[in-house]
Amino acid sequence: MIDLGLEGKVALVTGGNNPYGIGAAISKILASQGAVVFIHYFRHSGDIPFDNDHRKNVNSPGLPFFMEQQGKTADEVVDSIIEEGGRSASWECDLKDPKRIPDLFDRAESTFGPIDILVNNAADYIADTFLPPALLRDEKPLWEGGPIKSTVTDATHDRHFGVNSRAVALAIAEFARRFVERKSKWGRIINISADLAWGAPGEVSYRASKYALESYSRSAASELGHLGITVNVVSPGPIQTGYMTPDIVKALIRDIPLQRVGRPDDIANAVVFFASEHAEWITGQVLFVHGGHRMNAGI
Repeated sequence: MIDLGLEGKVALVTGGNNPYGIGAAISKILASQGAVVFIHYFRHSGDIPFDNDHRKNVNSPGLPFFMEQQGKTADEVVDSIIEEGGRSASWECDLKDPKRIPDLFDRAESTFGPIDILVNNAADYIADTFLPPALLRDEKPLWEGGPIKSTVTDATHDRHFGVNSRAVALAIAEFARRFVERKSKWGRIINISADLAWGAPGEVSYRASKYALESYSRSAASELGHLGITVNVVSPGPIQTGYMTPDIVKALIRDIPLQRVGRPDDIANAVVFFASEHAEWITGQVLFVHGGHRMNAGI
């Protein structure tokens, strides 16, 4: 086995409660390499509007199944790490509240010690558009049983930017402050974006908030590099985290040269590389992990 240099490192991973999700996969792979993992999570209330015909189908992949997973605690993920001999714990908080950022670091550090690796994976999502309500009456969901689009408002804007952008910026700043105070020399920040972050119809606030995340990441890489902190971005394509029905998968792979949708482990593998000693001279980069999806997809 190649030594990635992560033994004993302390990682904070946000958004890790969905056992089928990216955050869970990241947490598990870091733990498998000897890192100690503190998992943040937040149980969404299930307020994403979607097709009523699919609302009750929570036993097979689709948006209702996905929301069922999002409503769980992180206990299942933590327990799976511990069963494999790793160390992990979790705490729930809403990252839209700026006061929770230092609280989250306090909780993690009081449990396992100073944070070496920060993975900003948590995200919020609702489908919004610039089209006015009068033109949305006959609009179909973005996919089978999927989210119904609503006109962009201050609420849809703030919902996305509060978690996907502002919380990321504040977490980076909090990480850097504590890093400097303890005179550390080694740190990793990995932020999770999304392909098509430059803009996508029907998801205008979500994609824009992810583009802001990428900008913050590049600035952080430039400003924090001399301290010994690398900052990189992983940008996933379509990843099966429980929200895709078989019909969605079939439709998506037409635009993916590698002929399958992504798995959470695909993203986790990229994250653990950026966290490892093998990426010590890589910073400020956006790595697209999408099976070629971005090459064929456009707005």
